[in-house]
Amino acid sequence: MKSYAKLIVMAAFAVLMMSAFAAADTPGAHPAYLHALTDLRHARAHVDVGTPNYRIDADERRAIDEIDAAIREVKEAAIDDGKPLSDHPPVDARWKRADRLHRAMELLDKAHKDINERESDRFARGLKHRALHHIDEARKAVHDAARVERHE
Repeated sequence: MKSYAKLIVMAAFAVLMMSAFAAADTPGAHPAYLHALTDLRHARAHVDVGTPNYRIDADERRAIDEIDAAIREVKEAAIDDGKPLSDHPPVDARWKRADRLHRAMELLDKAHKDINERESDRFARGLKHRALHHIDEARKAVHDAARVERHE
């Protein structure tokens, strides 16, 4: 009887360990929000060149502010991944301003799509809508910056 109990305990432990390993690979409740954070950071990097010779205009500054606001809202709605704003794929410094703005717009569109999934949590819904508003405002600012670029 003692060996039977020992076998049950070992089996229960094995099941517990397997479920722990499975949970470790499972994304959180809002994996799309974490994808959106990556896209928002990357879009921000394309708008905020950060080189000494480049001067950011008012539209780009507005886009950066709106992206930062969207990031704050998304972080509050999802489990914060703890990554800094500088954690994004590299931006090619040789790209022209128009190309960077175009890529930033693509990334903002992706982030908008990721965040705009169905949300059942009432608290997170409000955060989601505020984040979408900030992304829309950032898109307008990037569009305005690109329009100015075309006319220069």
